[in-house]
Amino acid sequence: MTYKTRKRLALLIILVGLPLYIMAAVTVVNWFERPPIWLELIIYIILGVACAFPLKRIFKGLGQPDPDAPPPEE
Repeated sequence: MTYKTRKRLALLIILVGLPLYIMAAVTVVNWFERPPIWLELIIYIILGVACAFPLKRIFKGLGQPDPDAPPPEE
């Protein structure tokens, strides 16, 4: 996957996917009758980590300069 494609996909995930994932996580927690705060925190942490691992490959290295770009002229 090219750098440009990964960058666009990451932007789409952040703007569309993350709010949808947050709504899904809140819905899952609301299925239970108000669990204790420590259990609710653990559920949110588990759901957050479960979201991060599959997307790690897309976001890795996006803060770096484009490796496919031609070198700048001096």
